[in-house]
Amino acid sequence: MQTQIEQLFDNKPAVYTEDHFALFAKFKAALNAGEIRAAEPDATSSTGWKVNAWVKKGILLGFRLGGIVDMSIDTTRQPYFDKATYPVKQFSATSGVRIVPGGSSIRDGVYVGKGVTCMPPMYINVGAWVDDGTMVDSHALVGSCAQVGKNCHISAAAQIGGVLEPVGAMPVIIEDEVMMGGNTGVYEGTVVKSKAVLGSGVILTRSTPVYDIVKDQVLTATDESPLVIPAGAVVVAGSRAITKGVGQKMGLSLYTPVIVKYRDEKTDARVQLEDFLR
Repeated sequence: MQTQIEQLFDNKPAVYTEDHFALFAKFKAALNAGEIRAAEPDATSSTGWKVNAWVKKGILLGFRLGGIVDMSIDTTRQPYFDKATYPVKQFSATSGVRIVPGGSSIRDGVYVGKGVTCMPPMYINVGAWVDDGTMVDSHALVGSCAQVGKNCHISAAAQIGGVLEPVGAMPVIIEDEVMMGGNTGVYEGTVVKSKAVLGSGVILTRSTPVYDIVKDQVLTATDESPLVIPAGAVVVAGSRAITKGVGQKMGLSLYTPVIVKYRDEKTDARVQLEDFLR
C-alpha cells in the first residue's frame, strides 16, 4: 500500500478511477484501526520518534480525491460542507469511547483508543492518534497528525497543533501520561516526553526557548530537530527580562516557559486522572 500511495501522490492522474478510491478507502481504514500512523516511536532517533511521510501523503491524497459535498444535519439551521473523503468518524457503543453530547467532532482517519473520553465541544483532526485512557476536555483541539499517548489529560481549551505539511515534518508528539493544563498550546512539531506536566497557559513552539532551572540548561529547537520537553518535567509560564535596548529601558519582559521541577509523588497526586470519570 505504501508504494501505491506514493506513486499516486507523486504522479497525479488526469482522472481518479474506482481503483484509486478503493486504495484510499483501504488506507483510511488502516488509519482508523491504528495499523498505520503519521509518526511512530523509534528508539534509534534522537527524539524517540520518526515521521512516516508516506502516511501524510496518503492523507493529503484524500483531499485531492474528495469533492465538496453537503454534510449538513439541518441545512436550514446549520449547514456543513466538506470533502466527501473525510466525513465524521463513525463509532458505536462497542468502540469503548465516550463522546459526551454537546458539539464535539472527530474526523474520519483518526485512531481513538479504548477508554478515551471526549468532553464537549472538542475536535480531533484527520491523521491524529489518541491512545487509550486519554481525556480530551472541552474546547480542546488535537490537530492533524498529532500523536497523543495513553492516559493523558488534554485540559479545557488546550491546543495541540497539527503538522500535515510538509510531509517530512514531525507532527506534535504528546507521550504517555502527560498532563496539559488549561489554555496550553503545543505547536510546530514539539515533542513532550512521558509524564511531563504543562501548567496552565504554557505555550511551546520551535522559536521559544525553555529554561530548565533544575538542570541549569536552555532547551531549544534547531533546524534539524524539534523542541523536546524532557520526561517528567513540570513546565510553567514565566518571563525573561529584556536586558538591552529600548525593551530594557521600558522594563519589559518576554514570555518564556520554565521547568521548575521534575515530577514526584506530590505532583503525581495532583495530576492523577480520576478513575470515577471513566
